[in-house]
Amino acid sequence: MELGNLKPAKGAVKAAGKRLGRGEGSGSGGTASRGHKGAKSRSGYSKKIGFEGGQMPLQRRVPKFGFTNINRKEYAGINLDKLQALVDEKKIKSTLDFETMVSLRLVGKNDLVKILGRGELTSKLKVSAHKFTASAKAAIEAAGGEAITM
Repeated sequence: MELGNLKPAKGAVKAAGKRLGRGEGSGSGGTASRGHKGAKSRSGYSKKIGFEGGQMPLQRRVPKFGFTNINRKEYAGINLDKLQALVDEKKIKSTLDFETMVSLRLVGKNDLVKILGRGELTSKLKVSAHKFTASAKAAIEAAGGEAITM
């Protein structure tokens, strides 16, 4: 291999194709294969996203209603039966904090956690979370555990 016979890898360079708009003698001058008139024949043409040829676009046809609160806080919910299952599988012993929840992939590292009251909890647990439902807090404390709000 020398400087004189270097060439790109196979498939790296696309074929040049027809050179458009290079004079009448080339066979593709004049309109340069764009046809006559209309938006597509003009320079700088770019179709807008959602454009449907002048028909009312779907995004404008569909009715809009309601309100989205930009300050809403979404919580990842974990039920008591899930906590009991983790104790039964010996994945947690006596405490469950946020780092443990993330490492067990119950929640993401950026999530807010809320403990929900579905199921029963029989083991004594010290649970740390951002929020608790009233029934979950009562069940944890009835089992002899502790519900700590972060």
